[in-house]
Parts: sequence; C-alpha cells; structure tokens
Amino acid sequence: MILSLLAAAAPIAVPASGGHIRFADLGLHPDVFSVGFFTLRWYSLAYIAGILVGWWYLLKLLAQPGAPMARRHADDLVFYATLGIILGGRIGYVLFYAPDMLLHPLRVFRLWDGGMSFHGGVIGTSIGLILFARKHKLDWLRVHDYIACVVPFGLFFGRLANFVNGELWGKPADVPWAIVFERTVPFDVPEPARHPSQLYEAGLEGLVLFAILWFAFWRTKARYQPGKLVGLFVLGYGVARFIVEFFREPDAQFRGTFIEATGIHMGQWLCVPMIAGGLYLILTAPGRRTRVEPIAGGESVA
Repeated sequence: MILSLLAAAAPIAVPASGGHIRFADLGLHPDVFSVGFFTLRWYSLAYIAGILVGWWYLLKLLAQPGAPMARRHADDLVFYATLGIILGGRIGYVLFYAPDMLLHPLRVFRLWDGGMSFHGGVIGTSIGLILFARKHKLDWLRVHDYIACVVPFGLFFGRLANFVNGELWGKPADVPWAIVFERTVPFDVPEPARHPSQLYEAGLEGLVLFAILWFAFWRTKARYQPGKLVGLFVLGYGVARFIVEFFREPDAQFRGTFIEATGIHMGQWLCVPMIAGGLYLILTAPGRRTRVEPIAGGESVA
C-alpha cells in the first residue's frame, strides 16, 4: 500500500536516469517548520504520534474483559514507556552501533548525532514496564502483552520519518519503485537508485505486524495466555527486520569487521535473540494460562 501511494506521486516528480524517481523531487524535508530557534522535525513528530495513537489504542484494549490494568494506570504507564524508549533507544545505539561515543560522553546526549536503536528501545521499555508493574503490583508479562499490540504504531510512523529524512536507505536496485536518494556515495560518483527499505519496514513492522496482533487480540483468546502477544510481536519484528536487512545498506561503521565478514548485518544479529525469545514465549504461553481476574470491573475469564 505504501509503495502504491509512492507510485501515485511519481507523475509529480521528475524521473531520474533509468526512469527512477529522485528523492529531491519528492519535495520532502526533515523539518516540519521552524520558528526562531525552535524547529519541529518529522522524526520528533513521529515519536509523539506513535505515543499518542498508541495510548488511544491501549485504552480501547483495556476496555475489553480481562484487562491486566485499569484505565487509571495508562497515564503512568505512558511515562515509564516513553522514558524507556528514549533512554533505551539512545543507550542501545551507543552500545550496539557507536561505542566510540563512550570516549566522548557528551556526544551521547546529542540525540541528532547518530540516532536511536530499536533493539535498545525494546530493552529500555521492558525495564520501564517491569518497574511500572512492580509499583502497581500488576502482572508484568500481561502488561507487556497489551503494550506489544500498540508498538507497531510507533514503528510505522518512525519508518515513515526515516524515509522523509532520506536516511537508512536500501541497497542499489533497478526495481520500478527504486529511488535515487541524495549523498549516498562520494560526491564524484553517480547516485544509484536504491530500495526504499524504510517503506518496506513501515509496511512489515508497522502495518503487517499490527494486523497480526489485531487478529490475535480481537479474534482469538491470546490475551488470556500471558506472553503470547508479546511473543508474537518479538518474533514478528525479528523476522520482518531480518528480512528487510537484506535490502538495506550495511552500516558503514562495521565494514571490514567480523560482522561484515559473516554477511549478516548488525540489525540481523540483534534480531536472532528476539526470534528465539518470541518462539519461546509463544510455545510456553498455553502453560501460563490461568484464571484472569480483571483489575477493574467485569467478570473473571478462565
């Protein structure tokens, strides 16, 4: 669907050599607007949109029988989750992708320098949710199940922001929807058309993963098997990211290292434990099924 929308915009853009669209002709810019010293960037807006839409959808989920927490817990949970996303995402980026930043600690706080790591964000969010659950004496695994259902919103908006920023582009390709991004090669070398891998990820990690979790929550009894929904999310994301990495340009900082020699990207290595962990949670979920007592109102569910 995303590629279809892009194709619909193609007549507006000027085709590059070979019939491919130039990213510069799409009229996209990382900044939404600037007022004085303040600049609102699409990447920041993506985080805000993901959190707000996710919070709205979470309230819909909590209104169903057998919820692991009440509506009153949602606001506090958003704070813990947001803190985990930001701290975990940034620390994860530094540890997984740019450990040299530790030699210059002040660079760690420059969020625009390098970016964030989703895998780090997952770890940070999980720690935040565990602390939240302990504070309110809730079942931390079932809380994770419900949060897993809303994460695809953030992934979808985040990947679209990556595309708007013209970053994290894919490998050179000659497919009809390939795009000529800017500054992907040295100045005196012609820019090749590339896979818009950001859109692949938005589709798989955002739309497809959301659809799988939506079906599992609303059409099955998965929410009564602690760990099954979060297992589906972790497995689904791991598989989607592992596949898309074959179309993405490898991280430049790992060229000439063991990681490049294996032919597997850093993002794929980080997905291996996610895939294994997701399978474990799904396969063991039926054994954790117990009588679910709702936090507020409603009857218990066996």
